[in-house]
Amino acid sequence: MSVAADKVHRPYVLICVMLAVFLASIEVTIVATAMPQIVAELGGFDLYGWVFAAVLLAQAATTVIFGKLSDIYGRKPILIIGVVFFLVGSLLCGFAWSMPALILFRIVQGIGMGSLQPVSMTVFGDLYTPEERVRMQGYLAAVWGVSAVVGPLAGGLIVQHMTWPFVFWLPIPVGIATIIGLQLYLHENVEEKKPAIDYAGAGLVTIAVVSLLMVLTLVGQPTPNTGAIALSGAVFVLSLPLLWWQERRAPDPVIAFDLWTHRAIASGNTATLFAGMVFMGATTFLPVYVQAVMWRSPLVAGVAVTMIAVGWPIAAVVCPRLYKRQGMRFTARMGGFLIVAGAVPFLFLRPEMSPLYVAAASTLIGFGLGFLMSTVTVLVQGSVKWAQRGSATASIVFARTLGNALGAAVLGSIVNVTLATQSVSPEEIRGLLGHAAAAAPPPLHLRAALDHGLHLAFWGIFTVAIATLIAAFAVPTRELHELSGGISKQRLQPQSKEPE
Repeated sequence: MSVAADKVHRPYVLICVMLAVFLASIEVTIVATAMPQIVAELGGFDLYGWVFAAVLLAQAATTVIFGKLSDIYGRKPILIIGVVFFLVGSLLCGFAWSMPALILFRIVQGIGMGSLQPVSMTVFGDLYTPEERVRMQGYLAAVWGVSAVVGPLAGGLIVQHMTWPFVFWLPIPVGIATIIGLQLYLHENVEEKKPAIDYAGAGLVTIAVVSLLMVLTLVGQPTPNTGAIALSGAVFVLSLPLLWWQERRAPDPVIAFDLWTHRAIASGNTATLFAGMVFMGATTFLPVYVQAVMWRSPLVAGVAVTMIAVGWPIAAVVCPRLYKRQGMRFTARMGGFLIVAGAVPFLFLRPEMSPLYVAAASTLIGFGLGFLMSTVTVLVQGSVKWAQRGSATASIVFARTLGNALGAAVLGSIVNVTLATQSVSPEEIRGLLGHAAAAAPPPLHLRAALDHGLHLAFWGIFTVAIATLIAAFAVPTRELHELSGGISKQRLQPQSKEPE
């Protein structure tokens, strides 16, 4: 297969890729800011973590599948299918009448996101060489930065002046524009071959991911169902050897375990998984702390969380210069150190503090994520040939998504268990969130209980940040000239001109 990358069309394809990444990135920040108000209307605070975990587990379960399908059928059809799923899920989320319904529709969103991130990043890797990718990382990082600013601010404004369904409907026009652009400008030559789709492997991946998250989420319920926990745990344990056996015998496995034995990919994806847990923990629970414990408005909470990704594009722009001077291992380790530095202030948060304190800590985490994620993306994509780039890129997104899902499930369980031990019901928390930033604060014991539970979650974030740093130190030394290139002239379509 080949991808057209002439001077006329390549910039337009890049814009389409950036729009697809924007859809996936804004979904995280805009929903996190609006969730306290959504819970206040729909109830079900005990399912709070599942609103994030549902979309993430669906994404984690389908990421490697879509990555493999893009290697078989081409990038464009699989990416467009992902956008369609995302838009349908977004539309339905706005009509959700209860928390379980919202979670169900979020799963549809998550299926689409399983294509959006890995396939769009693979197109990006196809169009540019490693040296160009380093320069272009700033563009993709800028997308995350813009979505990080627009998402929380838009979420805060929507819940204050409109109704929360518009939080889910806002990205729909962007998705439609993405589909039109991809149809017009992304052209591929797909080699005719009989696909060998590993359906059994795809099913086992889904079973393993869902059963693991079920265990983590059920443990954190106010009244844990021990039978369901034991059943989910047994399914997870049994699915792992079956998955290993299936993927070793499949002619074209959905998960190429050989890729994961590559040191650069294994260490980079491990660091990415832990960093994903930190990111999701911060973006999920900081808005709750700012609104319900610090007693500030949703807009203020949105601004504070926005700073997590404001530092991300700045670090991504700085990264290329450091690659040449200090090497890629240095930027990975710098990212790990900054993530830890940003997690430390969360441990000392107090209700009377200024939201600027939260914003400063969030900025440090954003810088760390920018250094680490940019380095891992360039390193992993450049460590394999073109035929494996879709699967390799999917492995990055899979690790990040699984980390996000684990962060939401584990840290959400910590908060739920803590509140249950203090005899605080989900309905009381619902009332607390529903009156955030009102003139009269609620009873002090409710805020104190939530303060205590969230601080335990912040300790969890700090612990995972340390694990991120350790994994970053395992990233091998690689230089740009040692990495595999992007598309060659032989892969271009006949009508294509010379690459830029």
